[in-house]
Amino acid sequence: MPQGYEEFTQNIKRLTGVDLSLYKEGQMKRRLTSLYEKKGCKSFQEYFRVIQSNREALNEFLDRMTINVSEFYRNQKRWEVLEKKILPSLLASSKKLKIWSAACSTGEEPYTIAMILSNFMPLHQIDILATDIDENVIARAKLGLYPERSLAEVPANMRQKYFTQEGSGFYKVADEIKRTVTFKKHNLLADRFDTGYDLIVCRNVLIYFTEEAKNTLYEKFSTALKKDGVFFVGSTEQIFNPINYQLETLDTFFYKKI
Repeated sequence: MPQGYEEFTQNIKRLTGVDLSLYKEGQMKRRLTSLYEKKGCKSFQEYFRVIQSNREALNEFLDRMTINVSEFYRNQKRWEVLEKKILPSLLASSKKLKIWSAACSTGEEPYTIAMILSNFMPLHQIDILATDIDENVIARAKLGLYPERSLAEVPANMRQKYFTQEGSGFYKVADEIKRTVTFKKHNLLADRFDTGYDLIVCRNVLIYFTEEAKNTLYEKFSTALKKDGVFFVGSTEQIFNPINYQLETLDTFFYKKI
């Protein structure tokens, strides 16, 4: 295993504010080693010098560090639970929902939330915050152009209503859906969280963090929710002791603030 990883993590933290020590080490080392070898570097030290002096290399590093695999309606059965059970309950007590899609990657998740909410209210009433640490993926999310495979789970009526084909094998999400989402750069581990959320969605991200970092994030997410607000996690991210975070299980992968 290449030497100098610890010094590299300290340098990266100073440069970007990203604390790599909070990610699972073996996984992160393997990913970054393959990346710096492609750049022709022989060590983490050499790779850091490249990142420091080259903005494109820095963006590529951030891209690789974050896992940008996403699609609309990913694990579709869970979105059905959101639509049939969770949202009606939330809307029964509040007509205007405060919603956050955390670590939103290229935007499929917040746009999916908007499409589902469009069954309950006019689009101009929907306001979703979507955040990610990676400026590259935020730029792609704002563009709203996706390969056809990202739309595999989109219901036919939603595809017809909110997407137009662009060229060969690409689809663009409708401007009225894009207007429901505000994208911002945000570091889950370092930045403060706003509060009073009715719904926070953070899926398929926490699995990459250490247990200690996960505990911290569960506490931060719980504090960010209002009473009876709901936290929706990914299909490999079940919280085994939700009570430790003032949460209770509402359904599989859905937790309510108590």
